[in-house]
Amino acid sequence: MARRQLLDLDGVDRVDVARMLRRRDLTEVHRGVYVEHTGPLTWSQRAWAAVLWAAPAALSHESALRAAEGPGRPRRDTDQLHVTVERGRRLEPPPGVVVHRVGGFAARVRWNAGPPRMRYEEAALDVALAAESELDAVAALADACGSLRTTAQRMVTALDARPWVRRRAWTLQVLLDVAEGTCSVLEHEYLTRVERAHALPVGSRQVLARHEGRSTWQDVVYADQGVVVELDGRLHHSSVRQRDRDLDRDLAHAVGATGGETLRIGWGQAVDRPCATARAVAAVLTRRGWTGRLGSCGKCGAPDQPG
Repeated sequence: MARRQLLDLDGVDRVDVARMLRRRDLTEVHRGVYVEHTGPLTWSQRAWAAVLWAAPAALSHESALRAAEGPGRPRRDTDQLHVTVERGRRLEPPPGVVVHRVGGFAARVRWNAGPPRMRYEEAALDVALAAESELDAVAALADACGSLRTTAQRMVTALDARPWVRRRAWTLQVLLDVAEGTCSVLEHEYLTRVERAHALPVGSRQVLARHEGRSTWQDVVYADQGVVVELDGRLHHSSVRQRDRDLDRDLAHAVGATGGETLRIGWGQAVDRPCATARAVAAVLTRRGWTGRLGSCGKCGAPDQPG
């Protein structure tokens, strides 16, 4: 509870508040915010304390997602609480509270929630846009789209109201892909970051193939070597990072395989580790007859020619 809430009660004045603090009926969490016990605070109590201290304010970023999802997601139970307030306010946050300032933030808040928090798609976008790497951004978008608490289209609408944020165009294209059920952004990332950047042979795109009497489209085909690359851009897998590890194992297995190759490549391989991916693809192509030489993108140094 906040000091102002106590003083609004009938029969409670400053002397009463001071007496309750002295008797330890109340314990101060932040300046002007109290809890009625002396023990450790729960996550919910810490969240309420942060919002009451900064009021009018709302939980945001990871904290808003944790409030919406409830307990059970250990990585959401961080020591820091994120709150958003109106742009222009000057606040010196206490330890454990991170303050974000956004113009017109009130329209993006669920004020009837306890504690008040940014709408789910807004909080998920905050996390994705602030991510250190593009893979972390994809993971945040995947978690949001797979949570059933929002949709890719709602996140696109929310992003439309943010014209100047970092990595906006890329994030928009990823969300549009999800909304349309395609993975064209991932295809472009593979083409530019893996294939072209490392002088791999140019594969054929979207090749029609027949399998068990059914027509399918293969993402990238290196016909001379009999190698197919399938790009897995799904954002509704239960764990993007687990799927990422699975795809790494697929690549490692293909490097040592002797039969026909189908390589499955996802976001981590294309945007987070393109140099390692290029080396793996080159190793497979070389084993199957490619006589070219792996190039350097300028970030991976002098590449080792796969054997």
